[in-house]
Amino acid sequence: MDTLSAAVTLFLIMDPLGNLPIFLSVLKNIEPKRRRIVLIRELLISLVIMLLFLFAGSSILDFLQLSQESVSIAGGIILFLIALKMIFPQPGGVTGLAVGEEPFIVPLAIPLIAGPSILAALLLMAHQDPNRMVDWSLALIGAWAVSAVILMFSGLFHRLLGERGLTAMERLMGMILVMISVQMFLDGIFAYFRHMEAIG
Repeated sequence: MDTLSAAVTLFLIMDPLGNLPIFLSVLKNIEPKRRRIVLIRELLISLVIMLLFLFAGSSILDFLQLSQESVSIAGGIILFLIALKMIFPQPGGVTGLAVGEEPFIVPLAIPLIAGPSILAALLLMAHQDPNRMVDWSLALIGAWAVSAVILMFSGLFHRLLGERGLTAMERLMGMILVMISVQMFLDGIFAYFRHMEAIG
């Protein structure tokens, strides 16, 4: 996987367009001037968390004695489930905040931006090729930056695309993510069989 492919994959997992309505809902009762400050703070917190997982990921997997094949297969399954939720979204709220309460870390930074799926993908990338941490960092920062721009201009995107447009975009990204997850799963299966043949 090259840097651009990694960035696109991470962007699709972050799903900023799918998160737009939730962000708008969480921030709607906060003063407009304060809203931008809160959003920037949450975006920066999420970036720090994702970078920590990226750089500590290989050590975590080594400590747990997990093989690259198992991580790849598990990552493919997780991405597939996330993609299904994007294609077939479930109704219901996710915030749990009182009216006017300012969000802090939860739910914006975690899990909406730095969710389990993106953290699993970062663990996988760090474990697959630990010698390319600069590439993975650039991919993460690039995906995060594009997501941040979309979320910073959430009101504009919401007006331009509308609810139907946002839903269509999210489902399109979900379809692409399904294909990426299947490929990741197959790569893990093939790597496992190659490993078993080498042992045998």
